[in-house]
Amino acid sequence: MKTVSIRDLHSRTGELVRQAARYGEISVTDNGHVVASIVPRGETRETPYFARRQSSAAFKRLDESGKTGGGTDSTVAISEDRADRV
Repeated sequence: MKTVSIRDLHSRTGELVRQAARYGEISVTDNGHVVASIVPRGETRETPYFARRQSSAAFKRLDESGKTGGGTDSTVAISEDRADRV
């Protein structure tokens, strides 16, 4: 576990909070004694927002009706666009 002083926390707050989110808990000390901890939230960063979303009942009905059309996969269109730029 990483340990930082209050002075260090004051000067590098954003950086240390991001490190805690990425690597785990960081202890904060005052004159060598642990006085606080920066603890990451329980939710992992590996699950993107759109992966957690749920379809609404109205969209499920529309999708099951077959009226959404299918269309082109957006990843294919993006890949083709990137290939054209190279």
